[in-house]
Amino acid sequence: MRHLSVLNKYFVPYKWYLLSGVFFVTISNVFAVLSPKIVRDTLNDVYHNIDRYHLLGDTPEAVALRGHVMHLVMMAGLWLLAYALLRGIFMFFMRQTIIVMSRHIEYDQKNEVFDHYQRLSTAFYKNNSTGDMMSRISEDVSRVRMYTGPAIMYLINLVVLIALCLWGMLKESPMLTVYVVAPLPLLAWSIFYVNKIVNRKSETIQAELSGLTSQAQEAYSGIRVIKSFVREQNAINLFSKVSGAYRKSTINLSLTESIYFPAMNFFIGLSMLLTVLIGGWQFMKGNVSLGNIAEFTMYINMLMFPISAIGWTANMIQRAAVSQRRINEFLHAQPDIENAPHALESAITGKIEFRNVSFTYPHTGILALKDFSLTIMPGEKVAVIGKTGSGKSTLVHLLLRMYDVSSGEILIDEVPIKQRELANLRRQISYVPQDVFLFSDTVANNIGMGLMKKDDAKVLEAATMAAVHGDIGQLAEGYDTVTGERGVMLSGGQKQRISLARALIKDPAVLILDESLSAVDTRTEQTIQQNLNVYLREKTALVITHRIFKGWNFDKIIVLEDGQIAEQGNHEDLLKQNGHYAKLYEYQTNIEN
Repeated sequence: MRHLSVLNKYFVPYKWYLLSGVFFVTISNVFAVLSPKIVRDTLNDVYHNIDRYHLLGDTPEAVALRGHVMHLVMMAGLWLLAYALLRGIFMFFMRQTIIVMSRHIEYDQKNEVFDHYQRLSTAFYKNNSTGDMMSRISEDVSRVRMYTGPAIMYLINLVVLIALCLWGMLKESPMLTVYVVAPLPLLAWSIFYVNKIVNRKSETIQAELSGLTSQAQEAYSGIRVIKSFVREQNAINLFSKVSGAYRKSTINLSLTESIYFPAMNFFIGLSMLLTVLIGGWQFMKGNVSLGNIAEFTMYINMLMFPISAIGWTANMIQRAAVSQRRINEFLHAQPDIENAPHALESAITGKIEFRNVSFTYPHTGILALKDFSLTIMPGEKVAVIGKTGSGKSTLVHLLLRMYDVSSGEILIDEVPIKQRELANLRRQISYVPQDVFLFSDTVANNIGMGLMKKDDAKVLEAATMAAVHGDIGQLAEGYDTVTGERGVMLSGGQKQRISLARALIKDPAVLILDESLSAVDTRTEQTIQQNLNVYLREKTALVITHRIFKGWNFDKIIVLEDGQIAEQGNHEDLLKQNGHYAKLYEYQTNIEN
């Protein structure tokens, strides 16, 4: 239950919803417990007048007495109807306050979780699956809402109703009350015992549900690969295996939960039996009236729902506690990358300096960079060439502070990047990643996502510079065409060029291209290079590649091997060294010829 204590902060803004709900619950139950008293008084009046009615025989007094009794019964019926109507009205208000409050809290909590996800570092996403994160923000938050809404509502309702019923019963006959409620503590104990088992099984089920969600999400994301390798049946079998384990656990939980209702029926039935037996004995001794027995019977019937709701409510609370614990695990996770106190916000001119930088990936332990040093002056164009796994992309991750260096430091304009404000730093660096990601939105919105406000002219200019304007014009709805999930409606080259346009529209001080033209044909690539030569005239550019771009006049070319600089210089210098670069150039030239 301690995991649920973090929810207290959510109740504060909606305290009037909660207090109003408590008021409406109390009033609705007051009208509920008035009904047995009406039945008691009416039944006693009828019982006391029966003998007198028979003694009067067929006389006008008997007719008048019968009319009086019928009037009492009719008025009692009207009062019962009025109480039921009033109770229904206040129960409606009860739901409109407490349940509405829970929806507001659900909204706030989902926003908090999503906001926290946005602030967490790249390492967090490497260590946790997308399906698990989705499960916690959807399934787990929904289970918590069942606690902040229905569970609290029924808990307040059962506490108030049980208190009012016990007060009404004790007021009439303390001894009969003791006998009647004696089985209820046994019921409470059995519910508590069963709930311990339910709690343990609920944790297992929630973990299995996260695995099931992850399995489904992975299959949907990789559906083209699955189909191309004809692995549909294998995917079905894997999902069926995970789903089967989840089904087995939920059936097992349902079996445990099914103990609730037989136990409740037994103990409630026992209370009813004691009401009739002990009540009848007390009636014969003259300690209670016939109306009291009917009154107690109604009280017991009233207690059936709140007592039965104890198990259901306790189960919801236990499940909510499990879900909130899972939510707390992520909410308590702190981002590895945070702003330093008094972080600097200033314009970047483009000088970049790596000083003896080494870096090991925390989630794999792979040493990606070893004592790497490099200075890039403002406006310089630098290419970093190397084989896969040589550490090229790691440079970008460190420059954008997706990770912090293991040792050494990186400076921009003579200021360590750890002292720069993160958003300000990333806003002035445009990055076109190797793995292109487009949102399921219009082409225009994908290109213009870096703008503070919509600007169609800038979108058109960026698309033209990225040589994708012509392709967009051929789409059914042009710039208003929805790209589909991850840009599924577009070719690989189109996606890369839209991603490039998205980077160019920001007008950054530093542009980073990471294998960002690998799916583009040679002629289009040449057009883009010509456009970028003009665009990058006064900007710093870092081009990550495994091949040589002949159309670019780089100020520096760095050849990386195993996280270290193997060769460095301009094109002519590296050809003279007759090393890896020269061999790559010769190989590429032969292929092209």
